[in-house]
Amino acid sequence: MKLAITGATSGIGAEKVKALATNFDQVFLLVRNLGKARTLVQSLNIPEKDNKFIPIHCDLADLSSVKKAADEIRSHTDSLDVLINNAGGIFPKRIQTKDQLELTFSANHLGHFLLTKELMPLLTKDQGARIINVSSEAHKAASVNWNDLQFEKGYSSFKAYANAKLFNILFTKSLAEKYGDQKIAAYSLHPGVVNTNFGEQSKGLFKLLLKLFKPFMISPKKGAETGIFLASTPKVPGENGAYFKKSKVARPSQTAESKKLRERLWERSEKLVE
Repeated sequence: MKLAITGATSGIGAEKVKALATNFDQVFLLVRNLGKARTLVQSLNIPEKDNKFIPIHCDLADLSSVKKAADEIRSHTDSLDVLINNAGGIFPKRIQTKDQLELTFSANHLGHFLLTKELMPLLTKDQGARIINVSSEAHKAASVNWNDLQFEKGYSSFKAYANAKLFNILFTKSLAEKYGDQKIAAYSLHPGVVNTNFGEQSKGLFKLLLKLFKPFMISPKKGAETGIFLASTPKVPGENGAYFKKSKVARPSQTAESKKLRERLWERSEKLVE
């Protein structure tokens, strides 16, 4: 069994690695900071861990980096059993990536879209695989302007994040629809409101809300539970493409259920990664 996971060095990503490592023979850690990945591996009390874990540099906001990361995984294996698209972030200012894309859109959605497509031949091999996308209840606040996906006008950090989390769910449903007959099972999830350093760079109302909710936030270990469940349970409840909260099927927004929107997103994403 082989696992690939993004955003593995901190927060719920690190907790997933700790909990799932013994279930897999190989674990590909797709990270921006290789030093942090090696530190995480050294902290784990797992025999022969040096052969089990393979840290790979992957900057989801750089499409060429994503392609190189996929190439490196392919150099180690010809199959994958689980892909967890875990990394994400919210950014106080509009930042344009080297691919001329808005950072929130690229790091939360498009990088994972490209990574998944690049790894699909490995995921559809043998008995198929599971793809798990970390979304958020924030998707219910999404308001997508398809004529300005990159927020060139009137950037809002929270709106950009909410849109990206909606895209995570739409993408998941498309994967189930397009690849289900090739034994691909895709699921999205809300991890809960987790007490990590997420959003610490934020400003204004969102930063104030984070500060107010800090005492009520759950631990990273608790926030990782649904992702761990989806990656490890022998039989996932609900339909392929389902959205989960607290390890149970939940109902996303009506917008997230739209077949028209997910097809539109897929088509636009395909063009952007060409």
